[in-house]
Amino acid sequence: MCEECYSYENRITPLINPLDCLEKHTQYICGTCGRCICIEHDTNRGLQRWNFPFKSLEIAKLYLRTADYTTKKSCGIYEIKNSKGRVSYKIFAKNEDLQIFLKRNKDKKCKQMTPIFKVEEYKEYPHTEIRKLTSDEIKQYMSER
Repeated sequence: MCEECYSYENRITPLINPLDCLEKHTQYICGTCGRCICIEHDTNRGLQRWNFPFKSLEIAKLYLRTADYTTKKSCGIYEIKNSKGRVSYKIFAKNEDLQIFLKRNKDKKCKQMTPIFKVEEYKEYPHTEIRKLTSDEIKQYMSER
């Protein structure tokens, strides 16, 4: 597992419409393994990709580093269940953020109220970059997928 971005696969992201994401969105470029992670701010929703719910813990882990980097602290992944029994995973910077979310979303519950995954402490890495990729970088990244 990459110490910086918590992934076993250095070309697994973006998951959805990878070419479109790499061409149009700002990427967190892991300074350790080179994996690109969408860190784009969605102006329609006022959120970044890591704020969205994820279908699995494994997918949430792929975006956790962008949350850590954005908040400059170690964030946690929480398991959320809605009133219909559907499970999703959300990243929160702190437990208080989870509690605010649950107050606003009465149909959702978090049984544990603690992260099911979190790195020990936030750490900066010297070769990290936040930027859009060049067309040559996109071609190279896609060819390595």
